[in-house]
Amino acid sequence: QVQLQESGPGLVKPSQTLSLTCTVSGGSITSNYYFWDWIRQPPGKGLEWMGAIGYMGETYYSPSFKSRTSFSRDTSKNQFNLHLNSVTPEDTAVYYCARWYGSLNLYDYWGQGTQISVAS
Repeated sequence: QVQLQESGPGLVKPSQTLSLTCTVSGGSITSNYYFWDWIRQPPGKGLEWMGAIGYMGETYYSPSFKSRTSFSRDTSKNQFNLHLNSVTPEDTAVYYCARWYGSLNLYDYWGQGTQISVAS
């Protein structure tokens, strides 16, 4: 059973950088055909795909976030990370990490989500 767990600061001040980590257990982030995504849901809005890091370490960014987002991974810890720069209150959301199974074109596992609030 694959499990994903997001971790982060909870509260970030405007203009700061938000850094989140997703720790994966029960499966390797380097396994073929899996992509590790970041998705968020602002209050009262739908899900927003932010981007992904693939099993070979390649990165994919949503145009909406590309200018201030970067992804990284630590294969020794089986973790992948999101860094979102210059946050504003509009970045307040529940942030999820999820696994995209490329062979079936679906998300098969999700983290429980972590609430991030941006406020001074």
